[in-house]
Amino acid sequence: MKRHLEKELSGLKKRILSLGAMAEERVRMTIRAFETRDGGLARKVIESDRDIDEAEVEVEEECLKIIALHQPVAVDLRFINIVIKINNDLERVGDEAVNIAERVENISQRMPLSFPFDFSAMAEKAEAMLKNSLDALVNQDVDLAYKVCLDDDEVDGMNGMIYDQVKDAVKLQPDRAGYLLNLMLIGRHLERIADHATNIAEEVIYMIEGEIFRHKQKKAMTPR
Repeated sequence: MKRHLEKELSGLKKRILSLGAMAEERVRMTIRAFETRDGGLARKVIESDRDIDEAEVEVEEECLKIIALHQPVAVDLRFINIVIKINNDLERVGDEAVNIAERVENISQRMPLSFPFDFSAMAEKAEAMLKNSLDALVNQDVDLAYKVCLDDDEVDGMNGMIYDQVKDAVKLQPDRAGYLLNLMLIGRHLERIADHATNIAEEVIYMIEGEIFRHKQKKAMTPR
């Protein structure tokens, strides 16, 4: 029975990593579409969303099946619970990629606008955080998982700067408010991708150390 459970858990790990690879690819595609204002590529991201949704359902069903058939406990049950949470975050990453693609499709049909802010650093950081969170999961690398969590503040700061810059740009070019609003929302969606990467990293920390990351933060901030 134990061998059967180990085989099922190994298969489950492969499924969640496959879903992670799909989510990474969608993020890469949507960032490339944004950087090149490629509405056709953005449309491909939108149309492929069902693939991630279906994979997410399959992973969840597999988790429930393993629980029902094997009634795992301790470390095995913790792993399954973590996979369920990571599964949800990866599906949401796919949704955020689609959200960005929809904005790109919109702005690609409008006259280009020269704007003073650069999304490339934020997009690069969010993409790297997602990759690192999945690498931390694969390699059980708690240090890399902690790095992802620390990087989240940097992305939050970038998003705040973009918000302020877009707000100022709207005052100067009120006739382009719609275009600028799409840019602001793209920044927000990138920030949400970073948030989901952080969630995944926190689950990796919990899986390895058995302690919830945000609770560790509270302890560190509590005066002695």
